[in-house]
Amino acid sequence: MNSLQALVFDVDGTLADTESAHLAAFNHAFAEQGLDWHWDEAMYTRLLEISGGKERMTHYWKQVHPDMKDIDGSGLTDTIDHLHALKTAAYENAVQNGAVALRPGVLSLIQSAHQQGLRLAIATTTSPVNIAVLLRNAIGPDWKDLFVVIEDASTAPKKKPHPQVYVQTLARLGLPSSACMAIEDSANGLRAAVAAGLQTIITPNQFTAHHDFTGALKVVPDLADVHVEQLRAWHQH
Repeated sequence: MNSLQALVFDVDGTLADTESAHLAAFNHAFAEQGLDWHWDEAMYTRLLEISGGKERMTHYWKQVHPDMKDIDGSGLTDTIDHLHALKTAAYENAVQNGAVALRPGVLSLIQSAHQQGLRLAIATTTSPVNIAVLLRNAIGPDWKDLFVVIEDASTAPKKKPHPQVYVQTLARLGLPSSACMAIEDSANGLRAAVAAGLQTIITPNQFTAHHDFTGALKVVPDLADVHVEQLRAWHQH
């Protein structure tokens, strides 16, 4: 077993409880477009089983409104792209106004891991703008200095549970999976990380607490009591 050399973080639901802000942003976009769509928390919890905002909207459109015609004569893809742009703008505005904070223990673990020489990476299916606005507000303008690799929806189009984002992250880190550990919050994230050979710590949230986390190394409520030494011990166990 290699010693622990890198931590790979998911973003939405893992670094921060972002899903409520995402849900509000989706509904804002639907209203702005004049659609009668409205996702409540229960529906959104189900839709989160589909990774990716555009994929989520496409699934909903096809499942719930199969007979709905394209809006303004534009194709489904164009409409989804437009809705996603409206949603992203609404989410970015919400984050800048303080709607989202990092989950307990996240910032201290990132900082201590960085100080102790662990390499830090991000492996997410969210868009680059969502990552940037969240971490710029939570950590500061130099947030990118903490992460040596960032893989996201723009670089890994195959969404979790497909392991592409983790495989690419490991390749860019230049490390074997046995030297790294993933931190996730969902079953899809866990499946993606495990498929890439990563030991995975799960920190569930209100939207993922019901998921099946079979195969996780550990499931903890949050990272408040998780320290680098503990991660090293779990990794070697």
